[in-house]
Amino acid sequence: MKQEFLLPDLGEGLAEAEIVQWMVAVGDTVALNQTLAEVETAKAIVELPSPYAGTITVLHAEAGQTVDVGAPLIGFDIKKDGHADTATAMPGDAELNAHSDDDAHSDDDAHSENDEKAQPNLVGYGAEPASKGRPARRARRQDKNVRADASTQETDVLAAAPHDADVAAPERETLHERPRSTPPVRKYAKDHGVDLALVSASLPQTERDKVITRADVDVYLRGLKQVEPEPALPETVSPRDEQTRTTRVPVRGVRKLTAEAMVRSAFTAPHVTVFHTVDVTATTRLLDSLRQDRALSGQRIGPLAIVAKAVCLALPHFENLNAFWDEQSHEIVHNHFVDLGIAAATQRGLIVPVIRDAHTMSLVDLAESISVLAATARAGKTSPADLAGGTFSLTNIGVFGIDAGTPILPPGQSGILAVGAIRRQPWEHGGEVALRDVMTLSLSFDHRLVDGQQGSQFLKAVCDTLQEPGRAMLF
Repeated sequence: MKQEFLLPDLGEGLAEAEIVQWMVAVGDTVALNQTLAEVETAKAIVELPSPYAGTITVLHAEAGQTVDVGAPLIGFDIKKDGHADTATAMPGDAELNAHSDDDAHSDDDAHSENDEKAQPNLVGYGAEPASKGRPARRARRQDKNVRADASTQETDVLAAAPHDADVAAPERETLHERPRSTPPVRKYAKDHGVDLALVSASLPQTERDKVITRADVDVYLRGLKQVEPEPALPETVSPRDEQTRTTRVPVRGVRKLTAEAMVRSAFTAPHVTVFHTVDVTATTRLLDSLRQDRALSGQRIGPLAIVAKAVCLALPHFENLNAFWDEQSHEIVHNHFVDLGIAAATQRGLIVPVIRDAHTMSLVDLAESISVLAATARAGKTSPADLAGGTFSLTNIGVFGIDAGTPILPPGQSGILAVGAIRRQPWEHGGEVALRDVMTLSLSFDHRLVDGQQGSQFLKAVCDTLQEPGRAMLF
């Protein structure tokens, strides 16, 4: 029986996803819930599990290609008993997700009840195998050095570029796995009628596992005398090669989502930013004492955790800073909880994962949550659910050595606080000038629901807690 697997909604109503890499190829026999591919949404990289046990008959997209939710992604050939048919189905024979082919065997109706039972109700979850056996997957040979070689590229661009399956050297049994390359290079090769597997085979033995470039394709074409070398430019004219002087990066994934969100926020909510510089020497001394406390051994409590705690203590007293503007109902919606967003800079771009119910956490719990959140974000493992929502956000620009800025509000929030660097500098203290630890905080807020007085008082309350941590007892 032939089945078509459509790209599902991977969460939060996302409309599309990009194929990062395929984990299977046409002809592979896969088991239920086996990982088929890694796909990147505008929020996270997700492993896509198989909803069926069967044979892959067609892959409707290449690595690096963006697919709309609901579009055909993979064709399967499965049997009623869960084992894969030996015959390969053509893409045109398949119908939509979880529907039988009209030309299925005549005894399909007799097993309709079993078929319905075997259908997954959510991709990767709740699917019941149609067979007790273990469908065998065809052995695939893979060069273990490919991934190590890729990490030695001179820039992160090649390592981050969407790529296909590992390169198959000529002496291997098959050449069905495409060599690694970028989408523009694959298009260039296709336009010139060149098979990239042949380009890979023509490369020296030591270079066959590298990412194939446009220059490699040109060398191959010149070797076949299909194109002539470009004539040399006059000596008085400096050669200008656009590919070596510029790089074009498609706007997608996290960068695309961030751009859309920032534009929507900037042109929807009237932003106001206020600044305050405060003496945080007492806070830095508190942190030093906490680090020396044996009871807190192993805990990493930093300035950001102190600021987060001060924000959580102050927000209940400034409810408009923990609210959002409902445009449809023309209402201000106050939140009686704090889901604290922490902006994190990653290789994929800026993301804002959320600490749920941060107002219920102790200082130690907040510090641990921030540490785990940052490590997960850097590893690219933050789930779409962890990026959703948020009632107030923090962004730590101090880690970049920056004192102050004007942060843009995340959509659906009325306040975001930028935490600047702590600097040792002359400061008035006790009627004298002394060296003190000083920090600047920058608060941006939505002026539709937060007045200047409220925003300023909230910022002052947070800064007072940092100047005298003992004032936290007053909350």
